[in-house]
Amino acid sequence: MRVLHLITARGGSKSVPGKNLRKINGISLVGFKAISAQRSRDCTRIIISTDSPEIQSDALTYGVEAPFTRPAELATDTATSVDVIAHAMEWIEQNTGERYDAVMLLEPSSPLTRPFDYDNAVDIMEKYNAKAVVGIREVEINSMFVGPIDDQGRISQIVNQINGRKQLRRQDVPPEYTMNGGLYLFNWDFFKKHREIYHDPEKTFGYVMDRHHSIEIDEPIDLEWVEFLVANGHVDLSDWQ
Repeated sequence: MRVLHLITARGGSKSVPGKNLRKINGISLVGFKAISAQRSRDCTRIIISTDSPEIQSDALTYGVEAPFTRPAELATDTATSVDVIAHAMEWIEQNTGERYDAVMLLEPSSPLTRPFDYDNAVDIMEKYNAKAVVGIREVEINSMFVGPIDDQGRISQIVNQINGRKQLRRQDVPPEYTMNGGLYLFNWDFFKKHREIYHDPEKTFGYVMDRHHSIEIDEPIDLEWVEFLVANGHVDLSDWQ
């Protein structure tokens, strides 16, 4: 399968300043995605979409192409991922005449996706003729125990959910999953037609990753958590070294 790997990395980050250039063991978050993607089986081409010259320069050191600078209107807090993806695909088609079977979207804020994770996602797409395969992780707390609190402090919805399933022990509640940001693989033509990743629920599949490799860098402490896991042998960085 011919897969375009697309790193998306905006220059502005309010929660973690300069996030995409922050480093773990000397490798930037952009570098983590670049190295693992390049070592995967089906990486036909890898490019970056960013508005930042600094991020472009960093990506180039890892062998990533930076064929264009993302337009300013696609680098705001309100710009959607769909618009950023569509712009990159349209640029490729219009300026190179190239088309690919699929796009593998890479977000540096989830740096610990390994080469074989990308390979396994492609295998799922090919086996089931999937239109999208996304990285997921098991959630720590089942939705039965999650709900709102009202303005007086009541948690009525949560209590009703628990009471409705009292016959189940907590450990018997089936696991639930959420997207982990590790990878988003989607069919090129299907995305162009529908302009969204999750258009067909029956053809969208999840690829389960463990919680340590599903860490998302949303706050400075998340970087410290990854460094702790690496230092204590819970995460092996050999795939990036």
